[in-house]
Amino acid sequence: MTVIFSKSCELGLQAVLFLSTKEKRLFNAFEVSKELKVPKEYVSKVLQMLTASGIVGSRKGKNGGFYLAKEPIEIKLIDIVEAIDGLEVFKTCVLGFPGCSHETPCPVHEKWGKLRDEAYRMLSEETLEDLKDKTINKLKLL
Repeated sequence: MTVIFSKSCELGLQAVLFLSTKEKRLFNAFEVSKELKVPKEYVSKVLQMLTASGIVGSRKGKNGGFYLAKEPIEIKLIDIVEAIDGLEVFKTCVLGFPGCSHETPCPVHEKWGKLRDEAYRMLSEETLEDLKDKTINKLKLL
């Protein structure tokens, strides 16, 4: 169940983690979709967003495909979230109340603020390099 990210963002995180486990190899959208068990068209759309942000690179042609545009240690999870969903979720009220702030808090402002800040911190610290080995094991379960 998605808590704060869109399905596209979840797919983007999974796709980039998948690419991080495959050193210097190109994967077309079909291969990624097969591995992650999601429709190819959806994978293509998300990979194009990640390409536009500079996280993923692409090469056209018969032997083309997608690859990480940077080293795994240089890519933080927050970079992927920002490329697909943006960072608004970390700045707005989880209940959708306009003007929610410390001065005029919503019913869950204090609790959500702590969780949101912790999530942002974790996503800003974790790199693909940190998660490669765990990702390999998780992909085997798909």
